Amino acid sequence: MSIALNLDHALPRPAARGKPSLVGLSRSELAATLAASGVEAREARMRASQLWNWMYQRGVTDFAAMSNISKGFRQALADNFQIDRPEIVSEQVSSDGTRKWLFRFRDPQNPNLPPVEVETVYIPEEDRGTLCVSSQVGCTLTCSFCHTGTQRLVRNLTAGEILNQILMARERLGDFPGGVRPDDGLVPAPRGSGGSEGDSRAVTNVVMMGMGEPLYNYDNVKQALLIAADGDGISLSKRRITLSTSGVVPYIEPTGREIGVMLAVSLHAVRDDLRDMLVPINKKWPIAELLQAVRAYPGLSNARRVTFEYVMLRDVNDSDADARELVRLLAGIPAKINLIPFNPWPGTNYDCSSSARIERFADIVNAAGYASPVRTPRGRDIFAACGQLKSESERLARKDRDALAAS
Repeated sequence: MSIALNLDHALPRPAARGKPSLVGLSRSELAATLAASGVEAREARMRASQLWNWMYQRGVTDFAAMSNISKGFRQALADNFQIDRPEIVSEQVSSDGTRKWLFRFRDPQNPNLPPVEVETVYIPEEDRGTLCVSSQVGCTLTCSFCHTGTQRLVRNLTAGEILNQILMARERLGDFPGGVRPDDGLVPAPRGSGGSEGDSRAVTNVVMMGMGEPLYNYDNVKQALLIAADGDGISLSKRRITLSTSGVVPYIEPTGREIGVMLAVSLHAVRDDLRDMLVPINKKWPIAELLQAVRAYPGLSNARRVTFEYVMLRDVNDSDADARELVRLLAGIPAKINLIPFNPWPGTNYDCSSSARIERFADIVNAAGYASPVRTPRGRDIFAACGQLKSESERLARKDRDALAAS
């Protein structure tokens, strides 16, 4: 059983057309934006710190609520800027408590552009709450087992749009000071800490595993994750933020050096000929090159292991020989291997490996000293499971796409 929630109390906020949003600006950009509007430089830095706290720690979207800022300055902010949030097109709750949102983003400075939609998923567990965040609208990778890969790429998400998925989820889950938890009884009380010691919240972990390839939108993903990890902002530990890539090799080292979050790699095959078919980016950066980049990932250690994701496809990549070759390939890499039962979707040509086959595969990997948990499928009844995300953006009318191309 799944349910779709009544969103009458969560209608989209009216967009302030033409007013730039402050969400997603770095701290220095925020100060520079205020200075460009006429605020003296020293005051701009101070006001930027105040705004940062209100936006990211308290989740405030109304300048009028910022009580430590003078009334006149609050009005000036409201006249010139906005703190936007996406429209919630739908919110579904799985029988296992998993939530999936379809968010619609509109460009406040270009109202004639068609809106775009992305899916974001929240997975509650006993000791954590994980938010699966999208980086692109659609995807270019066309991985043959992934539903998202059947949707054409519409565009990259901005840093603000990536952050707004986190902010909107936290708002809906009552994560901000004074927030109210959903009263549907489907979300357990959080027991994890995503930030400072003793800080309990519903969203404790963020994974860039939603729609799109994060490293094909590197600059925006980097900015969003650095704000999410900022101690004066959302304050998520970098060890609780994971970026998943299908293997964009040139950006793997910068991810560790410049962002410093945990790394996950969508591997799914141990031979180049098979991975070329399952994950076509392999034709550009084959397995040996990918694993060389992983071995050099800054900060990689037994305490900061890389995660290899391996979807289990019946009679495709699930043999004993595949398991032994996986162990050989990863030798010496501090890693864990997530075995993912394939999540079917309409039109797919693949089947999930049997439970017995997955267990045998896991036994071989475990015997070699690698943790190989079998990921429990979550949210299958609302198409929120791994590889199932797909928004409705591709259904934009052709006339709208033509208008966009001509603008």
